[in-house]
Amino acid sequence: MKAIGFTTSHPISHEESFMEFHKDVPEPEGRDLLVKIEAISVNPVDYKIRQNSTLETVLEDPKIIGWDAIGTVVSMGESTELFKKGDRVFYAGDLTRPGSNQEYQLIDERIVGFAPKKITAPQAASMPLTSLTAWELLFDRIRLSQDRDKGKTLLIIGGAGGVGSIAIQLAKKVAGLTVLATASRPETKAWCEKMGADHVVDHRDLVHQVHEAGFKEVDFIADFVDTNGYWDSMVELIKPQGHIASITGNETPILLNKLKTKSVSFSWEFMYTRSMYQTDDMIEQHHILNRVAGLLDSGTIISTLNHVLNGFTVANLNEANELLESNKTIGKIAIEF
Repeated sequence: MKAIGFTTSHPISHEESFMEFHKDVPEPEGRDLLVKIEAISVNPVDYKIRQNSTLETVLEDPKIIGWDAIGTVVSMGESTELFKKGDRVFYAGDLTRPGSNQEYQLIDERIVGFAPKKITAPQAASMPLTSLTAWELLFDRIRLSQDRDKGKTLLIIGGAGGVGSIAIQLAKKVAGLTVLATASRPETKAWCEKMGADHVVDHRDLVHQVHEAGFKEVDFIADFVDTNGYWDSMVELIKPQGHIASITGNETPILLNKLKTKSVSFSWEFMYTRSMYQTDDMIEQHHILNRVAGLLDSGTIISTLNHVLNGFTVANLNEANELLESNKTIGKIAIEF
């Protein structure tokens, strides 16, 4: 089968930032599915790993990245219980295993969902990683409840990105929140409004912009951009007994003591935790993806796909990553095989 990977970390402009190669189709064992891939999408984690994972080494076997895919189950390991041959599935994968930039992939069935039936392959491939991240942040980390929290306010920092785009929709359509999302360009503001944001505010003057929108403070904050850079603004804007959650990491220590007098909670969200540590509730990602597929098929939420490249080629992976690294992308970029 064909695969695309890299043996050392190069800038995306380098002619060997990605390379095509061939390898044997693997055999599934245990709870693994073997999936024939139809389409993939790209995420910032792709280029971050490509840029940093092999900086001072040259691998003998190319590293395969990619953490979003849709495809068809062609065979199963002996311990599988959730799927059968011919099932169409979608998933975000496991950071510790070879990714989706290959024609066939082994994937643990517990982090796989049945693919939505009423949208295209690229539309579906754009959804797993961002949907899992947003869902876990909202419902597992902040622990939103529609019965308890309907009508409360959520500020999303980074509304037009992949995760922000689906977080707006889940917060509105599933949790029933009032959503403020940050964006600064006319096209990103329009995108956030399309996703369902009640208010779009400029991140360059965040506190003032939130106040101008009519809110002194907000109940919840989801940071998808820069924990350190927005920390003081988040501390000022969060309500007493509120909750802040972030996916972005931090270059310098976060001053959690600034949250003490407000009794504010803080959580990290890392979508790969369940698969990386084989947690007891790892199968929750199967259930979340099935729920997301149902929401997509019912039209409750829409795919965040905004750009499609046709053909599983080095050139298309390069183009997709160049677009991502520009930090100006809106929604998701998919590649159809």
